[in-house]
Amino acid sequence: MISNSIASNPKQRSALFFSILCCLVYFTSYLTRINYGAALLEIAQSLNISNQLAGMAVIGSFITYGAGQPICGYLSDRFEPRTMIFAGLVATAFCNFAIAFMSDIYLMTFIWCLNGFFQAMLWPPLVRGMSQYLSPELYRKTSVGIVTASSAGMIVVYVLVPFSIWISGWRLSFVIPGIVAILVAFLWIFSIEAFGQQEKNEQVSKPVSRGRKYGAERSVGSLIWTSGLLPVMLVIILQGALRDGITTWMPTYIHDVFRLNTSISILSTVVLPLFTIVCVVATSRMYKSVKNELSVSALLWGAGVMTSLALICFFASHAMFSILLMALLAGCTHGINLMLISQLPLHYAKYGRAATISGILNAFTYIGSAISIYGIAALSEAYGWRFTIISWTFIALIGLIVCLGRIKKWRLFLEKKELEFSS
Repeated sequence: MISNSIASNPKQRSALFFSILCCLVYFTSYLTRINYGAALLEIAQSLNISNQLAGMAVIGSFITYGAGQPICGYLSDRFEPRTMIFAGLVATAFCNFAIAFMSDIYLMTFIWCLNGFFQAMLWPPLVRGMSQYLSPELYRKTSVGIVTASSAGMIVVYVLVPFSIWISGWRLSFVIPGIVAILVAFLWIFSIEAFGQQEKNEQVSKPVSRGRKYGAERSVGSLIWTSGLLPVMLVIILQGALRDGITTWMPTYIHDVFRLNTSISILSTVVLPLFTIVCVVATSRMYKSVKNELSVSALLWGAGVMTSLALICFFASHAMFSILLMALLAGCTHGINLMLISQLPLHYAKYGRAATISGILNAFTYIGSAISIYGIAALSEAYGWRFTIISWTFIALIGLIVCLGRIKKWRLFLEKKELEFSS
């Protein structure tokens, strides 16, 4: 995702190197976070428990991940992110190792909840580092690269889990990510230390925020209020509900509706991250023209409404077509996530609040995720998958309406910010 011109320019190589490290960390984050959800159906069958009981670990991890976001975001704006990311990677590795050797679902739920908090130690410090060391253009490209890396992590997980089940069982799908996390943690800590030493000697890529006393300009509460972020938080809850609800329960949907076996159901969801990559690249290009995160989000919600309406009509008639429609709907939510979680916090970097705002907004993503993990299971079991998909249509419609209503307010904030920092 990073252009060849940047790679060939000696003055930009440090920024490119840092961008690659960020993508690698986030790839590992997905590898060690969504493997439980991908293996959920097999775990439930192996331990002879219900899907809802097995899913409590996923719900708990979303809650702790979301609760940890503003905490780690606040800390990331005040301390160097290097150690926090290293500690988070090591801790999440040991959580994965622990799950691999457990059979008590309640203890597994507790450990996976801890894993959720340790995962929260990764994203806010990455946003702080990216906004501090990268130019706005390279920040945008790196954000797309990070989403691509997370999609690659999803592909690996959705291949690794059925492969592990076939080879020896679902437990292997936690051992391998744990090993990867340990390796990446040490690569990060030693590489970023060398990068830090080089960065002291030269300014890297005209960073977004540098040399400003954090928090000196505006409080977080004041920024949230004046920029009109409160309704946007509802939009973020909705996209989190759709994004992670589809990701977690798509294998179950395929198994229930089309009666495919567990491994095939899990493997078929590899199409999700492929559509995600296409959608985030398209979203990034739209943003270059529109330059308004809420306008782009509204366009994506509109596409989501049309996609979910089509899915209502064809959800049980053709497996591949239904999977493609569901993947497109999930891709739209990832594009919205790129706008509201990755790109939007950059506008607060000059206030020294990029990581804090990103952490707060990402927390609302996982409020939606936690609600949907339980809600989709309950709706599908009580009323069937058609009714569940109808609810997705209403979610997308609400998201569209709210975004359309906040476009002007957000544009005014951006104009005011430019005037404030250009003077």
